[in-house]
Amino acid sequence: MKKSKKIIAMGMTLALMAGCFVGCGNDDTKPANNNSNNTQDDSNQGDDSTGDDSNQDSTGDSAEATPLEMWTFVELHGEFYKNMAVKWNEAHPDKKVEINVNVMPYDDMHNKLQIALNSNEGTPDFVDIEQGKFSNFTQGQPALLDLTSAIADYKGDIVQSRLDLYSKDGKVYGLPTHVGATVAFYNTELLEAADIDYTTIKTWADFKTAGSKYYEATGKYLGTADTSALWTTNLLMAELGSDYVDGDKIQVNSDAMVEAMTLLKDLQKANAIQTVPGGNPDKEEAYGAFNNGDYACAIMPMWQMSRYTSYMPDLAGKVAIAPAPVVDNTKAKSVGGGGTGTSVVAGKEHADLAAEFLAYAKLSYDGNVEIWNALGFDPCNMSVWNEKDVTHNEDNQFVKYFVNNPFDVLNEIKDGIAGLSAHASSLYPYINNEFCTVTLNEIFENDVDVKKALDQAQADLENEVGQ
Repeated sequence: MKKSKKIIAMGMTLALMAGCFVGCGNDDTKPANNNSNNTQDDSNQGDDSTGDDSNQDSTGDSAEATPLEMWTFVELHGEFYKNMAVKWNEAHPDKKVEINVNVMPYDDMHNKLQIALNSNEGTPDFVDIEQGKFSNFTQGQPALLDLTSAIADYKGDIVQSRLDLYSKDGKVYGLPTHVGATVAFYNTELLEAADIDYTTIKTWADFKTAGSKYYEATGKYLGTADTSALWTTNLLMAELGSDYVDGDKIQVNSDAMVEAMTLLKDLQKANAIQTVPGGNPDKEEAYGAFNNGDYACAIMPMWQMSRYTSYMPDLAGKVAIAPAPVVDNTKAKSVGGGGTGTSVVAGKEHADLAAEFLAYAKLSYDGNVEIWNALGFDPCNMSVWNEKDVTHNEDNQFVKYFVNNPFDVLNEIKDGIAGLSAHASSLYPYINNEFCTVTLNEIFENDVDVKKALDQAQADLENEVGQ
């Protein structure tokens, strides 16, 4: 019991920290830009928000509609909910809603929400909670509404691992914004000049061979050795059928983790990958490096598409999306990365209506079409994935930008998109912070032995959380 209280207290402390552990990579935490299909997402690193708590807007006929207050840290998410309210009101004239959106800076919003829930005062009706923060709000008896019954009509079409991310004890407390399937983004122009066909890269052994050949031909690197994010490490842990935790125990020096990090270190030694400015492909410094042709591949969640269209427009027509490399004999072909779960606060007067509207907005076919068209995310409702009119719309900026169609890749890997239980654990923020500030730098920058670095991480984390 003492240990449980200690972890809860630590989780509260982490809610006050900004760091690299936040989920969509820069996924949902990235400020919105001028491109209507971008928010990023969904999901890592606690980037800046898109506004403050005075940035409030609403939609709906207030004379007839039920007002619902919504908090978010991404302006375009607020626009999405207002657009979905219009659709909802047209389909449900007897249950109209008026969405009052409050956009706040990332950390401010999560901190304010924690305080409001603890005091049971000033809470919103529903709220975006970034993946890396979500476990802080499900400790003990969650103050969030159980959404299990509200999503029953949609559950069969939704990628289950993304619902699991925001669940506890078999109850769903948050609804996902996207899948965030991890894939490989290849600069085909650079690879073709080096006589490399990206479609032949199926395994990590293939990636190593291609990377070494690319370096010999160009003096530059195929991929990145990330030091400020765990996107590639997440993928390898899923492919190896392992995780960062075993129940409530940290296991970052497991045989699987040693295998994963040794594989990546071997790729670095073979000059197939190298550290990248900013520490991972979803950083401003990294965008410049990719624009300059310093790297020919990024292994990232699907939401990285918006980074290309927003920050690397000159690469349009040159970048292909492909399944990520895999280890031999794996069932996993990808892993979900980053994300934002949207939750309803329990005990509010209109909680049931908010839950019904939220399920429609986030999980319905119409809602997921809007998520793709307006936000540019790979939708969690897989019934959208085969709708050619939607997925192959030639006016869609992502369809126009990439060499091949994103949904062709999604359909190829859809049966192998895994999830990690650690992402829903209160221990993950500690793990992510340790790796992104110490361990990855030790391995890839300081050339510390992999096993030694992981043993040190295990010891430091056990000491930090009291295990």
